[in-house]
Amino acid sequence: MIDWTDTFCRRFHRLLTRHALLYTEMIVADAILHGKRDRLLAFDASEHPLALQLGGSDPHKLAEAVRIASDWGYDEINLNVGCPSDRVQAGTFGACLMREPETVEACIRAMKLVSNVPVTVKCRIGVDDQEPADVLPDFIKRMIGAGADALWIHARKAWLQGLSPKENREVPPLDYPLVHRMKQENPDLFVGINGGITDLDQAEAHLRAMDGVMVGRAAYNNATMLADVDARIYGDTATSQSMDAVRDAMMEYAARHIAEGGRLVHLTRHMVGLFQGYAGARRFRQILSAEAPKPGAGPEVIAAAFAAVDIEAGPVRPVTSLAS
Repeated sequence: MIDWTDTFCRRFHRLLTRHALLYTEMIVADAILHGKRDRLLAFDASEHPLALQLGGSDPHKLAEAVRIASDWGYDEINLNVGCPSDRVQAGTFGACLMREPETVEACIRAMKLVSNVPVTVKCRIGVDDQEPADVLPDFIKRMIGAGADALWIHARKAWLQGLSPKENREVPPLDYPLVHRMKQENPDLFVGINGGITDLDQAEAHLRAMDGVMVGRAAYNNATMLADVDARIYGDTATSQSMDAVRDAMMEYAARHIAEGGRLVHLTRHMVGLFQGYAGARRFRQILSAEAPKPGAGPEVIAAAFAAVDIEAGPVRPVTSLAS
């Protein structure tokens, strides 16, 4: 998610779940070819397992971006064919490529030739006036033929004209049965599902039919749900950390970042969704939002925010109105 899942966000989320695969922001291939690669591609070893998400439509440029990124040691390379924003469409990549499956096929072939890790695709079920039940099976067939290792399907169409990116996550109806059927018809391909999934109960239900579940904004806006992922989804209770441990780790991280010339808000802007539904959550958000951006703000702001929450009592109300 552009401007959201930067390295500060990912290091925070990794404290909550050891096993979930995390994704970078979508990075355009041209930016890697011509931009500041250290700033774009560097990440901390603690973020593994981590997928690099790329945007682009030129097979040669994408292959070169993958070759360059291989030096950084990502665990997966993902091509985004699902983002509906105007900025992405102007660059001829993202969801508009659902209308050019042959281009996506060529991109995946080129990326596979130079990648030493799995190459995957994130897509929609279709765009605009396409009939998903007609176009999606052909798209999947092409991805399999190109050698894609997995397909992540957002179970909504994208309307490229007339709807904002936010509306494209809410207005087009979800078609989970179609995505489930695509998995049934392609048993040898890893197929994951995305879109409208807001809690782990829903995730577990989908996992009875799918190989994986991708949760975006819901996990960002209610990061506490990530603390249950290892136990509920991966059956591992040994990796769970207390919220006190999360607090201490983020304070230590903040101190190092500030000492290197950074600002506290770089970290804390990703933490405001923690403790949704807990007593004191509003005060937690207020402290981080108001105090962290101030000049000279330090790790003590994180301590004060955590102190405002009754962590031991747990959530006192259900979390609602989260978008994925």
